[in-house]
Amino acid sequence: MSATGLSETVIKRSVMIAGHRTSVSLEQPFWDALREIAENRQTSVAALIADIDTARGDSNLSSAIRVFVLAQFRQAAAARA
Repeated sequence: MSATGLSETVIKRSVMIAGHRTSVSLEQPFWDALREIAENRQTSVAALIADIDTARGDSNLSSAIRVFVLAQFRQAAAARA
């Protein structure tokens, strides 16, 4: 992470969705958050990505994942408030 905390390297990973391999590019903090959410739901990251893919509509998968992660952390923060 840079000194400002705004620069992260994008990491591309291959995931299986509906029997097909696809690449997903996310910054490491999003991969970490996605793993944390999957663990809390007692599911795999691949299964969670498949659920996001099903619900995403026309948006880009990587963008849909980022929005999903943000929404999950916002809900958690609101629950603590």
